[in-house]
Amino acid sequence: MGNTGGTVTTRYAGDLPRLMRATGFAGVDGYTEHLAGGWQVADFADAGRLSFGDLVRRTGAPAVMVSFLDSDVGFAEALTPDGISWEGLLNRRMAKSYEIPLEHFPIEPAVAGSLAWATAVGLAPDEEAIRRTLTGTALFAEELCSALLVALGLPGAPSIR
Repeated sequence: MGNTGGTVTTRYAGDLPRLMRATGFAGVDGYTEHLAGGWQVADFADAGRLSFGDLVRRTGAPAVMVSFLDSDVGFAEALTPDGISWEGLLNRRMAKSYEIPLEHFPIEPAVAGSLAWATAVGLAPDEEAIRRTLTGTALFAEELCSALLVALGLPGAPSIR
């Protein structure tokens, strides 16, 4: 079982790759995709245990992180500076083949949490699209990650990453 890194999406005006490296993310290249509304997307190879929370604290901005397992499974989590959070699993069928306990990633709390998170940060989420993303199957988990960003209502989110 390998790890193919992940992606962070946050609303931050500064140098996101530099801040990610400072908060314990490894393998962050200098490329950042800029979305509308001040959101940025950056990829990483590995994240420390506390990296994501530290990033949100230091930016003072909401963020979504998806960590990938062999491009087969995505572990999604989101956080706001005031503690609104949720987590979900992408590509459940593949996760089952890795013997990941699906009961640790219930769908309905992930949908409810993602809606609360997105609404709290001023986005217009699509509940049914979120549910489809969290229950859907794709050849690569990165495809579901892109669909999730669109479903959350991130302005200018790419349709495929």
